[in-house]
Amino acid sequence: MLDGAPRRTARPALGGTAAVTRAAAPAAVLAAAAAAVGVVAVVDPSEPGHYPACPFLSLTGWYCPGCGSLRAVHALAHGDVGEAVARNPLAVACVPLLVALFVLWTRRRLAGRGRTWAAPAAWINALLALVIAFWVLRNLEPSAWLAP
Repeated sequence: MLDGAPRRTARPALGGTAAVTRAAAPAAVLAAAAAAVGVVAVVDPSEPGHYPACPFLSLTGWYCPGCGSLRAVHALAHGDVGEAVARNPLAVACVPLLVALFVLWTRRRLAGRGRTWAAPAAWINALLALVIAFWVLRNLEPSAWLAP
C-alpha cells in the first residue's frame, strides 16, 4: 500500500485456543460477580455480625455513597427491586450500566479488539459530581428518604 492508506487486517477467527484465551477474563469477572452476589443472597446483610460495619459510618455517623449497597444487592438477588431502591438507589441505578459495559467489553474481547475509547473527562467528572451529591443529600434531613 503505497498510497498512505492504513492497511486493513482480517478479523481473527472465533475458534480454537485464541477464543478461549479472549473469553477467560470476562468469564472470570462473571464468575466472581456471580459468586459475590450468591454469597450476599445467602448471607443476609441485615443480620448483625455477618459483614463488617461501614468504617465511614462508624467514624462519622454519616452515610457514605455505598451504605446500603449490600442490602440492595441482597434484595435484588431475591427479586425485590423496591426494597433495593430503598436501601441504595444509586447502586440500583448503576446495575444496568455495569451490565451494559460488561456486555460491550465481552463482545470486544471475543472479537479480538482492544479498547476503542476512554470515557471523556466530562463523563467522569459528572459521575463524581453525582456520587458526591448523593453522598451529601442522603445525610440531610429533607432528603432522608435516600438514607439506607
